[in-house]
Amino acid sequence: METFTQRAIFIIKNIPAGKVMTYGQIAKLAGSPRGARQVVRILHSMSKKQQLPWHRVINSKGEIGLKDNEFFTIQKLSLESEGVEFKLNGTIDLNRFLYEPDIRY
Repeated sequence: METFTQRAIFIIKNIPAGKVMTYGQIAKLAGSPRGARQVVRILHSMSKKQQLPWHRVINSKGEIGLKDNEFFTIQKLSLESEGVEFKLNGTIDLNRFLYEPDIRY
């Protein structure tokens, strides 16, 4: 049986370039609808080891969740380099860029 962490890692690894997913969306698809903070923990602790495209994960408002200026800028530039566009208010249009995989656990 797969763990929540294994399922979340699989989902994150499969977000295509030019698309984003939200923390809560990943948590729900991985089997824990209220596990958005767990997804944050996974990204924080395993992004480098698992080679996760951490920059493709944002909050449910379409915003970059990181407040640190350096990592905020890295995430924004990484997304823009993949074709993700930011609106004037700094958010991403989820109707346009949200990835909705057909995964059910």
